[in-house]
Amino acid sequence: MHSTLRHSLRILIAVLSFSIAAANPQPPCIATRLQCEHLFTPLGIDAAHPRLSWQLSDSRMEAQQTAYLVKVSTDSAALDAHPIWTSGKMNKADILTAYAGPALQPFTRYYWSVEVWDKDGKKSPAARSWFETGMISSSNWKGAWISDGSNIHTKPAPNFRKVFTASKTIQSARAYIAVAGLYELYINGQKAGNHRLDPMYTRFDRRTLYVTYDVTSLLQPGQNAIGVTLGNGWYNHQSTAVWNFHEAPWRGRPTFCMDLRITYTDGTTATIATGKDWKTATGPIVFNSIYTAEHYDARLEQAGWNTPSFNDQQWHDVIFRAAPSKNIVSQQLYPITNVEEIPAASMQQMNDSTWVFDLGRNIAGVSKIRVSGAPGTVLKLKHGEQLDKNGFVDLSNIVVHYRPTDNTDPFQTDIYTLNGKGEETFMPHFNYKGFQYVEVSSSQPVKLTKESVTGYFMHSDVPPAGRVNGSDTMINKLWWATNNAYLSNLFGYPTDCPQREKNGWTGDAQIAIETGLYNFDGITIYEKWLADHRDEQQPNGVLPSIVPTGGWGYEWGNGPDWTSTIAIIPWNIYLFYGDTTLLSASYESMRRYVDHITDISPSGLTTWGLGDWVPVKSKTPVEFTSTAYYYADALILAKAAKLFGKTADYTRYQALADKIKSAFNGKYLHTDTGIYGDGVQTEQSAALYWGLVPDAMKSKVAAQLAQRVADDHFHLDVGLLGTKSILNALSENGYADVAYKLAAQRTFPSWGWWIMNGATTLYENWDIHAASDLSRNHIMFGEIGAWLYKGIAGIKPDETAPGFRNILLSPQFVDGLDHFEASHESPYGRIVSSWKRNGKVISYTVTIPANSHGDIFFHLSPQQKIYQQNKLVSTVTTPKGARCQVGAGTWEFQIK
Repeated sequence: MHSTLRHSLRILIAVLSFSIAAANPQPPCIATRLQCEHLFTPLGIDAAHPRLSWQLSDSRMEAQQTAYLVKVSTDSAALDAHPIWTSGKMNKADILTAYAGPALQPFTRYYWSVEVWDKDGKKSPAARSWFETGMISSSNWKGAWISDGSNIHTKPAPNFRKVFTASKTIQSARAYIAVAGLYELYINGQKAGNHRLDPMYTRFDRRTLYVTYDVTSLLQPGQNAIGVTLGNGWYNHQSTAVWNFHEAPWRGRPTFCMDLRITYTDGTTATIATGKDWKTATGPIVFNSIYTAEHYDARLEQAGWNTPSFNDQQWHDVIFRAAPSKNIVSQQLYPITNVEEIPAASMQQMNDSTWVFDLGRNIAGVSKIRVSGAPGTVLKLKHGEQLDKNGFVDLSNIVVHYRPTDNTDPFQTDIYTLNGKGEETFMPHFNYKGFQYVEVSSSQPVKLTKESVTGYFMHSDVPPAGRVNGSDTMINKLWWATNNAYLSNLFGYPTDCPQREKNGWTGDAQIAIETGLYNFDGITIYEKWLADHRDEQQPNGVLPSIVPTGGWGYEWGNGPDWTSTIAIIPWNIYLFYGDTTLLSASYESMRRYVDHITDISPSGLTTWGLGDWVPVKSKTPVEFTSTAYYYADALILAKAAKLFGKTADYTRYQALADKIKSAFNGKYLHTDTGIYGDGVQTEQSAALYWGLVPDAMKSKVAAQLAQRVADDHFHLDVGLLGTKSILNALSENGYADVAYKLAAQRTFPSWGWWIMNGATTLYENWDIHAASDLSRNHIMFGEIGAWLYKGIAGIKPDETAPGFRNILLSPQFVDGLDHFEASHESPYGRIVSSWKRNGKVISYTVTIPANSHGDIFFHLSPQQKIYQQNKLVSTVTTPKGARCQVGAGTWEFQIK
């Protein structure tokens, strides 16, 4: 085509496009990101009153929603004119409501829409979405619980199959599968979905989860086959470790129940359910342990076992089993997946039969190997975080709590036996590990290259919600490493480490809750985990230190400093999402927990707890830190009581909080000096951070803290609990520069020391050469990941307008940084807080999402003033700084 003609056509297309856009302009305001139960178009909803939420897409300055209208229907065509429920026009800015119509029916798709009115009172076109219900009630299950009849000591994993005929044209099909253990589901030889390690770990005898799949595309006319492989998971823990999971009261041979519900185009339905007509046999997974590894003998594979044409005459009958619990509920959370594929960065051949692969970074997950070799060749794939002096994988830092009874189950070591049929691929099905290195040893000659081994970073696939970037590259790497450690410890519940334990340690999780929520959309994981708390709580209010647990942890490791998760996590979910559901569901558990502490600690001081775990050198009394958490719990409980209109409870628990505060200060505060206890970093900072310092004493206590840090040469001298408070106490009380100097420290002991020594995750010990307590992928020191948002960018939720309906912004223009930016995807949209130093002028830019607003608190010297477009900005002087209030939009300020 001639170039002139091409140019003319481009102009014509552009003119036509502009004309079409002008004739059909995009509404300036519309609802977007419609979610049900904090998920997009979820399947299998069981909630009687599911939550419906949205955001406002409106790029205009001061954009606001003045009203909304929600409609729900089972018929998309009738949604506008004849909904089964409507909220009516609500003159509110709320972006979260709950369905309150007729009882939801099982196995039904519901369509819903939301219309919004903008700041000028103009209504937008309806935005639409849908959700589907699941079982709703356990009475709707048709399938039986089946197993293969083997006992808990049987090592090989069982396979199950069922052939059926689809007699009509299929419109849609859903598979509902509940499992005690782990599973993989296949339809006609294809795996359903991309989930790994389903269902999530729960207290199996009190709550069992089921998962829903859309399997329409996997079915075919005529004959179809269902295949299910069951793994042990935490249900049948065969490996032995100090936490006695092998003695869990629920332990049993894995079992499952399944309904495959097909809807035909003529409107009829059919359910293919588990029953005595299923067949079972063991397969090539000859051993599997969620804690150690998986052993696979490819010679035992039965090709096509999960397809219709397979001959299962040699397979066995199944047996019926009792359901593991009476509480079978839908799993509604972001699943575990192979989120990131990581090729080996290097490979070293150690000898004729051993190779060591280095991924270049520490991850949680699995490795995949591609290899050819003679049948019967045995490969051992040992996964570890460090190498010994000779370059082989060294497990000494992570194997300390394993208590094997023999040598058949080596730690973090997959064992694969080749079938000799060309190139073979192996990746474990029912296990994950923590590792950077994979040592492969072979019983017979094989040829491996750097491309033979690939790593897969596995975790709950929660959407990213935050980003940090500044002029200090070490800080950027530290933020990235913190997120890697957080995700490595998110497997349907928050864990402490992905190799040595995989336990849901409560203390680690309460420390890291804000780091998690600033960086990821984690509400679905935490709602599940707090349900685990409620399952595990004793009648007297006591919680175990690890959740879930097979029974270990009620006698050691718990106490307010750890198990305050029951209050701190629901409260933070409320602050970040503006959703009271979890706080309400946890209220009674919080109350019983606080009452138990009161029963055993009538003075207001409590010695129940672990204390400031793995400190650098100074040891803070357990009574000090546990009482601080006791106070925090009582205060959260009082605030929740007030929120829910429980007036008597509010009065009672506010008085309790006051009593604790008085007792605490009476014992530990030296009013003449402003020193708490011995004045170490954890003591000074915890008292400030948790609000125990009398208002009149805050400046004196903060000055003593800053001096202590200076005396410690701007290095950390805290343990786990102190890391939560140290940076925040400084930056919130006028010493942000000191906090940053501490956070950016490069020498021992500090976070930066790890990064400078090549860490790609956080460690368990400040000393990277420590003889014990040295997991190299731990989240317990992870508060730094939240502080970057709070202490430098200054982004915080407002408890009087939670969910970032109002945003508190307190940027700190600290010495040592030239620029810094943090963004957070709040329920209302993206918040951005960004500043840059240009000589003596600081440019500050903030973005407030539509339908939200913000209070900016500037920290100025007497010589500094704030300008906007060269005009002096009017501010209000407050104890928190010079306040400037802004609405939605992007605002630019200059401080000079």
